[in-house]
Amino acid sequence: MLAMATAFVAGAASEAVAQKALRSGDVLTGQLNAMRSRAKGKRVATFQVASEPRRLPAPGGLCNLETGPQTFQLVTTTEAQAAQLKGLIGKQVSIKVGELACAEAAGEISEAVVRSWSVVARP
Repeated sequence: MLAMATAFVAGAASEAVAQKALRSGDVLTGQLNAMRSRAKGKRVATFQVASEPRRLPAPGGLCNLETGPQTFQLVTTTEAQAAQLKGLIGKQVSIKVGELACAEAAGEISEAVVRSWSVVARP
């Protein structure tokens, strides 16, 4: 009986965390990781923020995951953005989210993709 009650409480806690929606303009906080990827034979700087599970706006919502995405790939469009993130690898960062979606295309190595963003806080 105690094990069943513990499992219920743990399940309710994970659902409560996943219900915290992440929308455009919100701040995503977590550890910044560097990922290795290649596009057309060329090495591309790819970065990922590991955070608590978050729900995305409809229609994706939980991105076909039980608790919502926990890893968010940051898409860099300029060398300046890549350079800005390189100095923050392995640290806690806060990112203001612009455009985001569930990962669907081949080569997207995170559960969700943030296409436009800005760093709002440095450690």
